[in-house]
Amino acid sequence: MFDVKKESSILGTVIAVSLNKEHTFSKENQEFIKLVKGLGVEGDAHFGSTVKHRSRVAQNPNQPNLRQVHLIQNELFEELAERFNINPGQLGENITTVGINLLELPTDTILTIGESAIIKVTGLRNPCAQIDNFQPGLLKAVLDKDSEGNLIRKAGIMGVILQSGEVKPGDTISVELPHRPFKKLERV
Repeated sequence: MFDVKKESSILGTVIAVSLNKEHTFSKENQEFIKLVKGLGVEGDAHFGSTVKHRSRVAQNPNQPNLRQVHLIQNELFEELAERFNINPGQLGENITTVGINLLELPTDTILTIGESAIIKVTGLRNPCAQIDNFQPGLLKAVLDKDSEGNLIRKAGIMGVILQSGEVKPGDTISVELPHRPFKKLERV
C-alpha cells in the first residue's frame, strides 16, 4: 500500500474548506473553518460528539460521531471532469485536498493541517443515492470495483478531531501513518 521510504514525507495541501449549518447535500466554501476537538467543524450540521447523519440518528442517536469531518481529494473531481462538473464543497466535504491519495490511507492515520488542527482518519464515506440528485449518474461514477470484484468507494474519507484549529486554503497537510499492520479503510 505504501512505500516505506516515502511514508514520512507524505504532504498535501488544502485547496478549499466548506461548511453548511443545514443538512443539505452541498456545503458552501469559506475563508476558513474551525475544527473543534471531539466535535467537528464549528457551524456545520454534523457538529457534535454523537452522530448527526440523519439515517444514523434514526438507527441510534447515541452512537459516537466518527464522521465529524469529511475530506475529498480534488483529484477525484479531475478524474470525473469529462462527465461531471464538480467544485469543492459540492459533494458535502468540509476539506478539499490535493497531493494525497486519501483513499489509500489506513484507518487511524493522523493528519496535521495548518498550524494546529489534527484529524484522526476513521473510514470511508459511503456515498448514497442523494449524489444522483446532485448530478445524475454520479453515484455510479464514485463507486468502482477492484480486480477481485471488491467495492471501491471514492467519495472521500471521514475523521474525528483530535486537536482544535483553524483550517484554510493553502494550509499544508502532513500525514502520520499508524503502526503496522495497517488497517484498510472501511465505510463509517
